Amino acid sequence: MKTTTIFRIRLKKGDVVMVRAGKDKGRTGKVLAVHPDLNKVTVEGINIAKRHRKPSTKYPQGGIIELTQPIWVSKVSIVEPVSKKPSRIRYELKADGTKVRHYATSGKEIKNAK
Repeated sequence: MKTTTIFRIRLKKGDVVMVRAGKDKGRTGKVLAVHPDLNKVTVEGINIAKRHRKPSTKYPQGGIIELTQPIWVSKVSIVEPVSKKPSRIRYELKADGTKVRHYATSGKEIKNAK
């Protein structure tokens, strides 16, 4: 029996990220979904794959369909809005016990954008 590891991914749905490695290096997009069981994220407009589909009820026309595939989380970094550069994410515990995400480069708080 195979056990699955759930990874701690610091990115959230709605974050703007930049691809740091691979065929889409340098491109930015918004995180559409987070897959902690796969250690991947789905980013809008990144890692597009073409699939040939026969006509069906879901695809009545058939033909070649472009699908967005998940990308490894290690290949992307969150983009700081002021400097437009990629950054790491740090966590800070406030006095009331809440966890807050910060950009590692500037130390500014990350606003949850959805």
